[in-house]
Amino acid sequence: MTKADIITEIISETGSERIDTQKVIETFMKKIKQSLTSGENVYLRGFGSFIIKYRAKKLGRHISKDMSIVIPAHNIPAFKPSKSFTELVKKNVPITKTKKNI
Repeated sequence: MTKADIITEIISETGSERIDTQKVIETFMKKIKQSLTSGENVYLRGFGSFIIKYRAKKLGRHISKDMSIVIPAHNIPAFKPSKSFTELVKKNVPITKTKKNI
């Protein structure tokens, strides 16, 4: 599902105008980005949390040049689903074996 699909679904369920719905979704995403870039996590009860995770410095490989490189410590944004969200997915989505999840 894409952002456009989400907007279309919301419009069909609420009957709101496309431009208004698109503006709300864009503002929502912008506010989450602003919170995370200012160091503040975002908690949405019953859905999940957008959090900042710390990654320690580590040694990596530059495969094409066949050499070791140092990957510096950094922060990354991450999403942690709520327990109820996780349980809902476990209950309703069949387990499939694909190259992505092997």
